[in-house]
Amino acid sequence: MRVAYFKPNLVADPAILAPYRANRLTVVRELPYATKQADKDHRLDLTLFLNGIPLATAELKNPLTGQGVEHAKEQYRSDRDATELIFAKRVIANFAIDPDLVFVTTQLKGRNTRFLPFNTGSEGPGLPGGAGNPAPTAFGKYATSYLWEQVWEWENWLDLLERFVHQQKQKKGAGRTTIFPRFHQWDAVKKLTTHAARHGSGQNYLIMASAGSGKSNTIGWLAHRLSDLHADTDPRALDQEAVAEGRITPGEPVFDKIIVITDRRNLDAQLRETVGSFSRTAGLVVKIDEKSGAKGEQLARALSRDTGKIVTVTLHSFPALLDYIKRSPTEIAGSRFAIVVDEAHSSQSGDAATAVKSALRDLGLDSDSEDPGATTVTLTDQLKEKAEERSQAANLSYFAFTATPKAKTLELFGTRDTKAGETKYRPFHTYSMRQAIEEGFILDPLRNYVTYNTYWRLVNQNPDEKEVEPSKANGLLARYALTHDSTVAQHAQVIVEHFVTHTRGRLGGRAKSMVVTASRQSAVQMARAIKSYIKDRDYDTKYPELGVLVAFSGSLTVDGEETTESKENGGLAESALPAAFAYTRADDKAVKAGGRGKPEYKILVVAEKYQTGFDQPLLTTMYVNKTLTGIAAVQTLSRLNRTAERKAQSDLAVLDFVNNAEDIRDAFRPYFEEANTLPSDPNLLYTAQGRVMSAPVLTEQEMDAFTAAYFEAEQKAGGSQTKWEKLHAELYRLLAPAVERFTALMESADEEEAETAEDFRSDLNDYVRKYGFLAQIVPYQDAELERLHLYGRHLLNRLPRRADGGVDIGEVDLSHMRVEQTGEYDVSLSPEGAADLKGFGDGAGGAKEAEKSPLSEVIEQFNEKFGTEFTEQDVLPAYQATTADPRVRAAAVANNDVENFGLVFDDVFEDKMADHINAMAGLGRRYFGSDKDFKSSLDRSARRAAWRMIRREEGVDDGF
Repeated sequence: MRVAYFKPNLVADPAILAPYRANRLTVVRELPYATKQADKDHRLDLTLFLNGIPLATAELKNPLTGQGVEHAKEQYRSDRDATELIFAKRVIANFAIDPDLVFVTTQLKGRNTRFLPFNTGSEGPGLPGGAGNPAPTAFGKYATSYLWEQVWEWENWLDLLERFVHQQKQKKGAGRTTIFPRFHQWDAVKKLTTHAARHGSGQNYLIMASAGSGKSNTIGWLAHRLSDLHADTDPRALDQEAVAEGRITPGEPVFDKIIVITDRRNLDAQLRETVGSFSRTAGLVVKIDEKSGAKGEQLARALSRDTGKIVTVTLHSFPALLDYIKRSPTEIAGSRFAIVVDEAHSSQSGDAATAVKSALRDLGLDSDSEDPGATTVTLTDQLKEKAEERSQAANLSYFAFTATPKAKTLELFGTRDTKAGETKYRPFHTYSMRQAIEEGFILDPLRNYVTYNTYWRLVNQNPDEKEVEPSKANGLLARYALTHDSTVAQHAQVIVEHFVTHTRGRLGGRAKSMVVTASRQSAVQMARAIKSYIKDRDYDTKYPELGVLVAFSGSLTVDGEETTESKENGGLAESALPAAFAYTRADDKAVKAGGRGKPEYKILVVAEKYQTGFDQPLLTTMYVNKTLTGIAAVQTLSRLNRTAERKAQSDLAVLDFVNNAEDIRDAFRPYFEEANTLPSDPNLLYTAQGRVMSAPVLTEQEMDAFTAAYFEAEQKAGGSQTKWEKLHAELYRLLAPAVERFTALMESADEEEAETAEDFRSDLNDYVRKYGFLAQIVPYQDAELERLHLYGRHLLNRLPRRADGGVDIGEVDLSHMRVEQTGEYDVSLSPEGAADLKGFGDGAGGAKEAEKSPLSEVIEQFNEKFGTEFTEQDVLPAYQATTADPRVRAAAVANNDVENFGLVFDDVFEDKMADHINAMAGLGRRYFGSDKDFKSSLDRSARRAAWRMIRREEGVDDGF
């Protein structure tokens, strides 16, 4: 039996609406609801009914009588019996309301009832701001009037009940939970679909949705709404230009297919589950994944069928689709596509994103060709067609979601807006990081930011003076100092001691930490140093849960042996690492029952991996040993912002060994409220083209010959990678003359000619990068620009590089080192409104030949920059005397294990320390006194450095 009628997707005849208009929506004040005698006098301020069925309740509070929204929440928690029929089996939402704020809950659980904000944001819906609602501007209005004027408006309320309220199966247990949208989710979907229903395809939308916004649910609701979105039957209600161009047809579906795209497999799996869970029609959602066969073929089948209107897929499936279509021509069903992009960023401007447009653009739309009967296709025609593949397609609409848009992303998907004579690109809809923090959906990782400086003094041990390029030598010196065993050992000591004293007991012993390093080598080195320090302090016995994992890609050589992530983690498979790190003994029922449980890991050392897209709510502490800038800083530190049971703002801490706290604050600023950017100058591309063509490297004839051969090879390959690779020889041959001219310039004895070659390489790389982006925004339709891009990006792969590009710093040693805390900061941001991101600029400029300086001068300048007033406690004492001892040298050569080497080294090192005790009385007292931690740390640092140095000098090279 039907208890309600919802509005049809298409209203061809007003008579169709009769059952819909027959619905009866009523509001009852002071409703007696209780069935239990003790609660008979209890009444609800408001109850909303649909055809006699209660669907929502509301408690209204008036601050003028001394009560506000918090009193309404408390009334639901303490005075309303959750087992009453109306709460347990009937209503889907309970609202707590006062004139300023609205909160909602779908389920009463007594004291554990959780209310979510249902507010528009302090600046209004979809605009950058914080929590709350804007003050009313009209007479007789409240800040919360939008609730009954918009949300409870009868057509909107019925639409919300039909399309947004959702019963979701719980992951644990057999129960279900009711999903009710937050205001910004409902508002974003309504505004996006309303605009699309009027303007049709060919539109781009950027939704700046902070972490904590419930983005996956928003995407799910949007995809399902777009799948049955119809245009109005009255053409006058539509964008007349869109109707004329065939981008929208009165009474017809706005989109034929909805394609939900992510660019990472783990995100794809999560999103597929969310979008699929919202489906109420079997077969509506088609999931493309590797388990079901070749992705290109799966995607082609999904797009060729009339059924399965929503397709979820990764971005990199589209090149495979193009190859499949070339091999097996496939007719795509429909012509208009809505492409919902999760985590939109610069990857959307690459070749994979271009492949999406190539596969789907202009299907079913009228051709722009004025002579459809023409059969001769010139090279210029082919180039223009290739250029058109990059530009915005009239039959594709992009709905792009991201928390951290780059300037490129804003120009590609943002809304062009002109105010006070200034044009900027801004998001179509914003739910800001500020609002998410203020509403309690994420935490702020910047409130407890601790910085450390590491000071070094390096010694030049080269017998002869070396001439080096300072910029390159400084990088090597910094890397040497930062990865020196003494530095790593002291950083490891700070990390472990901070974790033990600050982090270990938080969240009831569940708190986790992440160590961010600059390279795979550094990650392994740091993980081993942390494990070594834990063992030296007997922390592995005292705190058995203090396990360490390391995450990095591929394999590398460390201490002369090849290693992998799995090997460093005791055989743990890479795919099993997230689950192993998430495990806590505190939540293990077997442990609580007296069992042993599994190994527990509290410290995760990473190099690139897990710095983005890794969702582990138990992370509370991050140790940063890598330079972080821009979006990388925001994405990395945001690993800490997830909320969890027992987790509070005070639990978060960042210890940064490298970055300045103010620089990190500046990196977060554009993403705190809203990011905007200025439009790029289209003439930048012509300027870049002019620089490239001015060099004596390229010729028009050779570029034409290559381009023609490229198009012919592409046609012959027919999507077969094997055939394409066999045709490479001819393309290489046609690139060879330019490569030869470039090489002659590069190897010329004339410094000016050599500089011209490097300028050309830099200018060509700059042009290829700019064209790949700007051609998606500006409809250049210029065959020469496309030709240079096509030829240039292939030529770049063939240009040789100078053999003398490196620098050798020879024998350098570290004599002094100190790690020192420099400050504790709260660098959280304050409201300042939208911030501008710097977009494309001019000025690529070639790579200039650097002046050379004596290495001793470079080291002296390094010591001035990274040094300080060292004391005897910062000296690496008795080190040289110990490494010169024959017994120590013999032991280093004979032992492949540094720990066995230590059986000899530690005794000799102690003797040498005794020899120097008069000169270094303070250090000696510390070394031989009660500070066992200092002695252990100094022994370990010196032992490892000596072992490595001697083995190098004796020809036992371990790859360092």
